[in-house]
Amino acid sequence: MSEPTGVIHDIGYQRYTGPRLGRRHVFGALYLHGLRTAFGLGRTAKAKIFPWLVVAIVTLVAAGVTAVRSQIGQVVMTYAQFADAMSWLVIFFVAVAAPELVSRDLRSGVLPLYFSRPLPRGDYALAKLLALVSALWLLLGGPQLVMFLGAAFTTNNGMRGVWDELLDLLPGLLYAGLWAVVFGAVGLLVASLTGKRAFAAGGVVAVFLMTAPVVGVLSIMPSRTVNELAFLASPSTLVGGVGTWALGDLLVPEGQGGGIPIGDFGPLYGVAAVLLVAACVTLLLLRYRKVATR
Repeated sequence: MSEPTGVIHDIGYQRYTGPRLGRRHVFGALYLHGLRTAFGLGRTAKAKIFPWLVVAIVTLVAAGVTAVRSQIGQVVMTYAQFADAMSWLVIFFVAVAAPELVSRDLRSGVLPLYFSRPLPRGDYALAKLLALVSALWLLLGGPQLVMFLGAAFTTNNGMRGVWDELLDLLPGLLYAGLWAVVFGAVGLLVASLTGKRAFAAGGVVAVFLMTAPVVGVLSIMPSRTVNELAFLASPSTLVGGVGTWALGDLLVPEGQGGGIPIGDFGPLYGVAAVLLVAACVTLLLLRYRKVATR
């Protein structure tokens, strides 16, 4: 009986001899991929429908506000007010984008590939968070730039008017950043708890919308202090409270009225927003430290 024989065929496999870019480049690639995913880029046409529908809506609103302002010569909506007005769309954008960023990876089981060297688990979570925050900031900040360009080209005060308009735009962009950071941190944490995108999306919407009735109940209590602190109970009103305190007339111009009645608790709202973001980021990092990869 003859012994088995075998032949080794050289099919051209070679060792990689190129540069190894390391952790920073992996983080950057993951961030860029997450940012593209949030807007459906590089995916099917179906995945692009909702993100770009939201982009179209906020852009059309900004263009409409700019057109009306050019006709009547008065500010219809400040840059910060625009961010407030579009917050309900941001909620649904987060509910769609956050599960796409993290829930799909949990369900498809690709995390072991990500967590092989040289990407630590914390970098994965932070790259996804930064991608979502960037997408939200672009969603709110881009239309504000449209409003600025419209106002700059129609001003009657020359460069002085353009400069004044720029000084109004910058706080609006910072306020949009606040919306993006708070909503991104909360939304991504909720989405990371499940691999099922439908459950993740429902959880995100529930966190933002189901806390609103709590605010409503507390705001009609007989205690004025409770009324002024009631807006801490929801992420949306929390951000609005910070804006009322930090921006003042830039959020609600003098004579228009409105704004969130937070009394003298403005600094408390600011601290609460920082603590909320810090808590969400900490829990997100802990979540990916413990998530199973097998």
